[in-house]
Amino acid sequence: MSLHPLPLPAAELLLDPAFLNRAEAGALLTELTREVPWQQQPIRLFGRDIMQPRLTAWYGDPAATYQYSGLRLEPLPWTATLQQLRQRVEAATGARFNSVLLNLYRTGQDSMGYHADDEPKLGPAPVIASLTLGATRTFRLKPRPGLDAGALSLPLTSGSLLLMRGPTQQNWLHALPKTARPVGPRLNLTFRWVGLDL
Repeated sequence: MSLHPLPLPAAELLLDPAFLNRAEAGALLTELTREVPWQQQPIRLFGRDIMQPRLTAWYGDPAATYQYSGLRLEPLPWTATLQQLRQRVEAATGARFNSVLLNLYRTGQDSMGYHADDEPKLGPAPVIASLTLGATRTFRLKPRPGLDAGALSLPLTSGSLLLMRGPTQQNWLHALPKTARPVGPRLNLTFRWVGLDL
């Protein structure tokens, strides 16, 4: 399959629900869960430090540092597996990426609150490609104040590739909420281009 647009106003959102087949996605989930040096770091929210409700890792080109919520991330060097994934995602999206943030949601209680990927180093119209491995979780988008539009709930299955570009981050917030139902681990890779510290 290939990327096809989703009907979301004031945004450019495209989805390929079968970018990777089930077997390949499962093998990558096993490999990356085992080999990535996962960290759980504190972030600053509303003036206080809390532990992120998920595990993370940051890979990229040597100068691709990234900051959000009080964290400064220094990139780990690309592994052969992540480099190959980057090339495949670039070919599918027509975009260039110099970094990837990996998020491991261990259970349904690991989550991500509403936010936008709108840090200055990402530029005014970031292109972010999000690859899902493992359990299906519901990705939610809601409009920022002033945009007359309804929310969107999008179940992202293993092997799916979601592309956010254009004005999406300016107009929409997104989240991965907790779920009470029993689910296995989900690994999410968000490829992006950050301005370089030279």
